[in-house]
Amino acid sequence: MKEHRFAYTWTLKDTVFTKDKCKVFSCFSCGGGSTMGYKLAGFDVIGCNEIDPKMMAAYKANHSPKYAYLEPIQQFKLREDLPSELYNLGILDGSPPCSSFSMAGNREKDWGKEKIFREGQELQVLDTLFFDFIDLAKKLQPKVVVTENVKGLLMGAAKEYVRNIYKSFDEAGYYCQHWLLDASKMGVPQRRERVFFICLRKDLATPFLYQKDMFNVVPKLELNFNECYIPFKEIADYEGVSISSYAKKAWDYRKEGDLNIAQSKKRAGMKVSDMNTGYVYEDKVCQTLTSKGVCGSLLFSKPIRLSKTEFCKIGSFPLDYQFINDFGYLIGMSVPPVMVANIATEIYNQWLFTDTDTNSPN
Repeated sequence: MKEHRFAYTWTLKDTVFTKDKCKVFSCFSCGGGSTMGYKLAGFDVIGCNEIDPKMMAAYKANHSPKYAYLEPIQQFKLREDLPSELYNLGILDGSPPCSSFSMAGNREKDWGKEKIFREGQELQVLDTLFFDFIDLAKKLQPKVVVTENVKGLLMGAAKEYVRNIYKSFDEAGYYCQHWLLDASKMGVPQRRERVFFICLRKDLATPFLYQKDMFNVVPKLELNFNECYIPFKEIADYEGVSISSYAKKAWDYRKEGDLNIAQSKKRAGMKVSDMNTGYVYEDKVCQTLTSKGVCGSLLFSKPIRLSKTEFCKIGSFPLDYQFINDFGYLIGMSVPPVMVANIATEIYNQWLFTDTDTNSPN
């Protein structure tokens, strides 16, 4: 079997983080999914900004950040006391909360509304957080900005939002491009499609510029990943908890090809619900893990949920990660570390590596 660039089964205690590449700061850091990706790729992640105290507790327990700011990004971006290191970053990373654009949510009905959401229980307008992040990028002027969001951002009326993202990055001094990438093509045992906006500061871009089409000149960056898929059977331990008797009634009516338990409930004559509780098939790559945690997935072959170890492997989280709270929610909310490690490696090799570096590209 082809060896993957980064192992999806790993531990923090046995991994050597070289820190021989650029410095990174992570916003909307959650429990540290993207942070671990940069660390796996050899970057030095010096700090984070997060609004949720529970997520920050998990982040600190696992990463001991040099700088940690537990506050809304609207407040963080206005700080005048930020250390000089944050003005000399290789990469500014961030994953603004994305439920407003998820195809599973209310989408347009929620745009522009203040909402109390689980991450810190703060009243915020979720769809403006992206622009607060761009304001921070304009202030700090890192070499590269990386931010990701859900696939739904590229669909329907949300496309206008993407145009505004491009315009805002341009005004902040960056060339912006976006890619729709799938973690399952990067050695992650999960079909997780995410939109990545990757931006290079304009004063650094001259050596990389090329004509993308008749009207656009952009910095060239190749992000072509095609690692072999990892079906669930390769990571299964079948040690998850049994489903409830009510769920079992629906599960008994499942048929090959069902995507979720809602289809089985309809067949069983039950109230149709739980469309986001997907089936996991042994011979297929697991569907996207969600913030529903263990309640968001169940096996097709056995009436059980996913185990903690299975969750870690599917999310490419280290097996010895200190979750502090709900492991399923944290992993479901996080960018898979191995996904970020692959992307960060290409950014470094193609843009940030120079002949004056003492390190060779991977």
